Order: sequence, then structure tokens, then C-alpha cells
Amino acid sequence: MSDAATMVRRNVRHTVRNPGALIMTIGLPVVLLLVFVGVFGDALLAGMGATSHGDYIDYVVPGILLMTVGYGASTTALAVNRDLTGGIIARFRTMAISRASVLTGHVVGSVARTLVSSVLVLLVAVLLGFRPGGDPLRLLAAIGLVALLALALTWLAVAVGLAAGTAEGTAPFTLVVQLLPFLSSAFVSPAAMSGPVRWFAENEPFTPIIDTLRALLLGLPTEHGGAVAVGWCVGLALAGYAWARALYRRR
Repeated sequence: MSDAATMVRRNVRHTVRNPGALIMTIGLPVVLLLVFVGVFGDALLAGMGATSHGDYIDYVVPGILLMTVGYGASTTALAVNRDLTGGIIARFRTMAISRASVLTGHVVGSVARTLVSSVLVLLVAVLLGFRPGGDPLRLLAAIGLVALLALALTWLAVAVGLAAGTAEGTAPFTLVVQLLPFLSSAFVSPAAMSGPVRWFAENEPFTPIIDTLRALLLGLPTEHGGAVAVGWCVGLALAGYAWARALYRRR
């Protein structure tokens, strides 16, 4: 735990001294929020049969929060790869410290940074008209779901950073976490889609997570009690953890 705390402090200092990653994690989702609410909002409202501008911002905020988590995980993949190719991980392996602490430091630091980014994005959404309708317990559950999703995607990002030979090798992961939300219920209901796209949107992992997050924030009933969303998060987290540990031991 002491070694892990040291690695977390290292990660936090990197963020403080180079805040570009935090700014990017906040800036891109906020731009998307402004574009979809201010530019495409009315057209998407008409397509979904909504009745007011506020209804659409309530609909879209959970998807923007998910994309915030995705952008945060992308920066973690780059950071891990930079440590790997720069030789610092090899140096850590020669020291009398817990090997797991190196990965734990990246994960804990990234999850904390992502939660801060998510809160700031949520504050911007409130300024634009978003009004959560859930009680404090549901709001706490929504924060827990965002944290669990951040943990899952961060472990996957750590594994990708270890597997990639160069920083460019992490690009497919970044592409996936940025594009999959567009093929989910983040911006429009899957019912408004057609053919194979609708089937994919209904069955990909991000859709139940977004739907559960939306229900918690707006005070709506959650489908299956949110079990599907939590199951996807836990499954992705375990897969990412096992993959990252295996790569780290092999290297």
C-alpha cells in the first residue's frame, strides 16, 4: 500500500505539472455537449418526439459523461506506454518495490482525475439547463457507476499501453472508446436507428451503462435494476486487470 501510494502521488504530480490531459478530458466532452445541445438539439428532439429543449440535454448528459470517462482512459493508455517505452517501468522493476504498485498508481490516479473531470462536465451541463431529478441516493449510485466504469476502462487502457509498442499503437483503443458511444443510446434512442445499427446499439456494452446512468440521474426506474450495466463494468474491469497483469509479468 505504501508503494502504491507513492505511485499515486507520482501520477498526481504529473497531472499537476502537465494539466493538458485534464484539460483535454474536460474540453472535448464540453465541446460535444455544446454542439449536440446547441446545434443538433432541436433536430434530434424532433426525431425522438421530445417536447422541449431541456428534455434533450437531460437525455444526452449521461452519454457525455461516458465519453468523459473514455477520454480519460485514452490519456492513461498513452501515459503507461510512455513509461514503458521511456524505460521508467524497467527501472521500477529493478527496485525493491511491489510490482503491482506501478500499475495501481496509474489506475487510481486516472480514476481520480476522471471523477474530477466528470464533476466539472456535469457542472457545465447544469449551467446549460440540465436538472437531475434523482434523490441523493440515486445520485450517489450514479457516481459509483461512473467510478466503476472509469475503473474498468482504465484497466483496459493500462493493458493497451503495455501491449502497444509505440504511442501510436494505442490509437485503436482511443478510436473504440470515442466511436462506440455514437453507436449507442448516448445521443439518440436505438429505436430511432435502422437495421444492423439498431441491433448493435441495443447489444453493445455502453448502451445499458448509459441507460442506467440516465435513469439514476433523472429519477427513472432502472432496467433490470442496473445489473446488466454493473455486470459489463465488472467484466471489463476483470478482463483489463488480468490482461494488464499478464503483460506486466511477461515483460
